[in-house]
Amino acid sequence: MAGHKTMKILFVHQNFPGQFKHWATQVADDASNVVVALTLNGFSGMPGVKVIQYKLARSSTPGIHPWVAETETKVIRGEAAMQAAQGLKQQGFTPDLIIAHPGWGESLFLKDVWPNAKLLIYCEFFYLNDGGDTGFDPEFATRDDGDSRRVRMKNVNNLLHFQIADAGLSPTHWQKSTFPEPFRAKIDVVHDGIDTAKARPNPKVKAQIGKRILTPKDEIITFVNRNLEPYRGYHIFMRSLPKILKSRPNAVVLIVGDDGVSYGAKAPSGSRWKDIFFNEVKEQIDTSRVHFLGKVAYDQFIALLQLSTVHVYLTYPFVLSWSLLEAMSCECAIVASDTEPLQEAIQDGKTGLLTPFFDHDALADQVIGLLRNPTKRKMLGRQARQFAITHYDLKTVSLPKLSDIVQRYR
Repeated sequence: MAGHKTMKILFVHQNFPGQFKHWATQVADDASNVVVALTLNGFSGMPGVKVIQYKLARSSTPGIHPWVAETETKVIRGEAAMQAAQGLKQQGFTPDLIIAHPGWGESLFLKDVWPNAKLLIYCEFFYLNDGGDTGFDPEFATRDDGDSRRVRMKNVNNLLHFQIADAGLSPTHWQKSTFPEPFRAKIDVVHDGIDTAKARPNPKVKAQIGKRILTPKDEIITFVNRNLEPYRGYHIFMRSLPKILKSRPNAVVLIVGDDGVSYGAKAPSGSRWKDIFFNEVKEQIDTSRVHFLGKVAYDQFIALLQLSTVHVYLTYPFVLSWSLLEAMSCECAIVASDTEPLQEAIQDGKTGLLTPFFDHDALADQVIGLLRNPTKRKMLGRQARQFAITHYDLKTVSLPKLSDIVQRYR
C-alpha cells in the first residue's frame, strides 16, 4: 500500500480497537496514511494511530420510557463523539474515510462535522422479531406485550445510520442477511480475521488445572464463552454433562467464561447464570471433573483449545463468536448447535457436528460418540482447520479484502 497519496482514516469504536485491531494496524503500517481512532474507553495506543478519547457530558434520563432509553444513550454518545470530532476538525484533521462500529451511537453525527467523508459502518446485527435471538428460547421468552415494539426501537440507531453510511461490512453472510434492503446491498462480507499461525494445533501443549497437569492424551471437553449465559447455550451444555460424565469416567470438563452477561437478560434475583445451571446438575455429576476457569488470557485460551478432545459451541441465532473459528483453526473436533450463524462454518460431518440447540440429550450423544472415535475427531479437526484457513485467515483472506475496501476510497 505504501507510495499512495496521503489518506486520512478515522476509526470509531467505543472500545477501540475491538473488531478493528488488525485492520487499524494494517492501515497504520502504511506511511502514506494518517490514522486516528475515536473511543470512549482508554486505550494505550498502537503504533501509527493517534487515539482520541471522548468524554460523556451527561448520563441517561432517570425514568425515561424504556423503549427509548437505549436510543437516548446512543444520542448522548453520538453528541459527545461529535464534539470530539469538532475538536479534531479545528486541529486540521478531516478524514477521507470513517470506519465505525455504530453500535453505541458514536458515528451518528460525524457526517455533520465532515459531510464529505465516506462512512463505512460495521454491520454486526440487525434486531429481528422473528428468525433471530428474540423469543428464540422459550425457557426465557418474555410475555411482555411491548417486547416486539422494544425490539423495533432497538433498531432506531441502525436505521439512522442507513441514511448517512456509504457502505457496510459484516463478518458473516448470516449477520448480513439480518439487515433489510436496500442497505443490505451495500454490505460486504469480510470476517475480522483469525490468526491461524497462532491458533494452531500443538501436540506438546500442557496445562495445569488444579493439581493436575493435562496433556492432549487426556480426555478433555472444552466450552468457551465471554460470559456464561443462555445466549451461548450454557444451560444446554450443563444439562448434557450428567450423561457425558457418566458415560466417560475419565473425561474432564474445562469451562471458560466470566460470571456476567454479554447479550441476554441478567439472571433473576441477583444470582448468576453460572450458579443457577451448575446447581441444577451438581448432584448428578462428579464436580471434581468440572473446572470453571473464569476469564483467561489469550495464550491460555489457545492452549486450552489445543488440549481439547471435543469442543462444544452453542449459540442463539446471533453474532458468531471468534472463539468458534479459533477452535476450528486449532483443529478441534467440534460439536455445535444447528443454528444459522454456525451453518456457514460448521458443515455437518465435515468441519464438525451439528446438533439441535435445545436437545441436551442429543448433544451428550454427539460428544460421547466423538470421544469414542479418534479417527473421526482427527478428520473433523483437520478439515475444520483447513476451512478456517481458506475462509477466515487473517493474512491471506481478511486483510487483503479489507485493504481492497480502503482502496475504493483512496
